[in-house]
Amino acid sequence: MSRSVVYARRAAAAVALGVLAMGCQETAQEKAAQTGASAPSPTVPASVTPSPSPVATTAANTVEVCREVDQVILAGSRRIATDSAASVTRDLTGEQVADQLRRNLAELADDVRAQARRAADPEIRTLVEETADRIDVGSRASRPAAWMDSTFTGIPPKLTRECRA
Repeated sequence: MSRSVVYARRAAAAVALGVLAMGCQETAQEKAAQTGASAPSPTVPASVTPSPSPVATTAANTVEVCREVDQVILAGSRRIATDSAASVTRDLTGEQVADQLRRNLAELADDVRAQARRAADPEIRTLVEETADRIDVGSRASRPAAWMDSTFTGIPPKLTRECRA
């Protein structure tokens, strides 16, 4: 087996496992939304009555969409790790491993893009669409395992920071 095939398999598996291990951290608001409790909020004087805001109507959808994007990326990472491990027993060439990885990334980009269409908040929709576009770049990369190592690993932390209600 050539060094490039071994590198491609190891890189794809390591990146996918890294994304799985990283996961996506939940904020206090998301945890409260899941449990039905209220998240800590600043004290508002009784004389001030907050007015309804458009953010309140999109917050639930935003939390749902962001959570689903996280799940889609985790599932895609698992699929990549599983396929990478299986490529060893199937004795695939380096190019076959790269093609398989490109297909997995293209499918992942499509799944992420489907979540973007659901987002009610235009900023969240744009963020998720940009994420899908970044993953599409990896699906067209000449060395998708190297792309995963350099770029894919940055996607979950960015979503954790920016995909919020």
